Parts: sequence; structure tokens; C-alpha cells
Amino acid sequence: MTTSPVSPAPTAAEAPYYVYIMQCSDNSFYIGITNNLERRLNAHNEGIASKYTRSRRPVVLCYQELCGTRSQALIRECSLRLLSRKEKLSLVERAGIPK
Repeated sequence: MTTSPVSPAPTAAEAPYYVYIMQCSDNSFYIGITNNLERRLNAHNEGIASKYTRSRRPVVLCYQELCGTRSQALIRECSLRLLSRKEKLSLVERAGIPK
């Protein structure tokens, strides 16, 4: 019986990065990057991820985009932050992530 080698789980440095938009309870948006969306969402809702979202809980993930490297994610995050609220709303609506 031959077994195939199991690939080790990617380390944090190797994991792909995402840029995300979360909608806060006051309907404002928070934009950030992470390599683990579930962990980051939980951290925001526990009040330990960001000073901005701490007082605006609960937050809901409403947009995510795979960026690959941390550098690419940071560049995309910057470009999303420069969008107007109307443009961010349009992007979130097109993404169609269920809330």
C-alpha cells in the first residue's frame, strides 16, 4: 500500500492575503487585510482587532477579495479606502455576500 505525501499546511507567511470590507453596526465600512478571514472577523466582533470597530460591533463581512501577497493586499486596501461611500456600496452590492 502506497500513501501519497501530505503537504504541510501553509504557514502564515505563505497563506494568501485577502482584502475585506466589513459593515459596522452604524453602517460605516471598515477595510482591512488578513490571511485568515474567519479569525479576523471573530477578532473584530470580540473587540480585539481594531480600535475603530471596537465601539461599532457587531460587524458583518460584506466583501472579500483574494490578493495573493501581503504587498498586493496592502496596495488594494489603499485603493479601496480612496473610493467614495457610493462606490464602496456598489462594490459590496456586486459582491453579493449574504449577510
